[in-house]
Amino acid sequence: MKIFIIGPAFPYRGGPARFNENFVSALLHHNISTEIISFTLQYPSLLFPGTSQFENTSQIPTFPFKIVRLISTINPFSWFHTARYINREKPDAIIFRYWLPFFAPAFGTIAKLLDKKIKILALTDNVEPHERRVGDKIFNQYFLSSCDGFITMSDKVLNDLNQYVPKKPKIKVFHPLYENYPPIIDKHQARQLLQLPVDKKILLFFGLIRSYKGLDILLNALKDINLQKEDFVLLIAGEFYDDKEKYLQIIRNLNLDSKIILHDYYIPDEKVNLYFSACDVVVQPYKSATNSGVSMVSYFYNKPIISTNVGGLREIILDKKTGWLCEPTSESLSLAIMNFLMETNLHEIEKNILSFKKEFSWNTFVEKIVKFTQDIKK
Repeated sequence: MKIFIIGPAFPYRGGPARFNENFVSALLHHNISTEIISFTLQYPSLLFPGTSQFENTSQIPTFPFKIVRLISTINPFSWFHTARYINREKPDAIIFRYWLPFFAPAFGTIAKLLDKKIKILALTDNVEPHERRVGDKIFNQYFLSSCDGFITMSDKVLNDLNQYVPKKPKIKVFHPLYENYPPIIDKHQARQLLQLPVDKKILLFFGLIRSYKGLDILLNALKDINLQKEDFVLLIAGEFYDDKEKYLQIIRNLNLDSKIILHDYYIPDEKVNLYFSACDVVVQPYKSATNSGVSMVSYFYNKPIISTNVGGLREIILDKKTGWLCEPTSESLSLAIMNFLMETNLHEIEKNILSFKKEFSWNTFVEKIVKFTQDIKK
């Protein structure tokens, strides 16, 4: 078979790009001819909330597959050029990586211009975006109606898809573990390299900071009088895509300065292992969620997760076995954090993670998707 992936890849940074690179590598291991068709322009700078869309690296990595940068999301001429390129290469199927309605005009137009023999699939991280905008449903309908089948990684997204394309084939597969991050290192060494306290429990909030991720819920949870007596710190590691001052104000109002360590910048791939090696637990206080790459990074480094019981997170965290689930409120989250701090058998939790994470293999992911693709009728 020949399967192309459409979505971000190096030099773009972030979870979707790293996922796509892992995905294509796994396809190659299954003797699938493949490449990534990526962007010349992903987001216009006016619409991008961060400092940069690109990896900051002096050394360009080498990949065992092609990355072809063709698509500008705001230039329709590039959409026609991309469709011509795909038709000329004659893949059996293409898989669009879809997580925002913003991409629908480009992706939907490309899909509608493809040869009718090519199977068109969408790997949908989200259908309904976390931050809603006017026109989302129209854009979603435009793109989703052009696809022959759908791959999703949570029941939440599966249900959302059924509102748009109830009769089209769909499959749910778990988000696999990322495998392109550096290995875990000694906890004390990681803390020394990051200049963190070596003798305290460290809770890690990791990733881009957006409103739906609930950092405000987590900060308010720390005001609990019982937690105030415990010897821990919260390490917040990630770039603010939301109003930073809002969170700093909460920290000041609750006198949390002694409990907070803030690394408010994008964490490059080569340093991800330092943060997950240094911490004792990862906290995901999300207000809403579909699936989470941070959860898979946590499991990759054998770290338990304290998470709110929302969206797809409840499907991948076993309460009191691989982590602790709670309601998306500060009161419930503070209790879950206390349960973690009082846990006397973290070694058993780690054993559970080692066993459970075998379900999130790229081998299983690719086998299910290849079979699903073959079964789709054109």
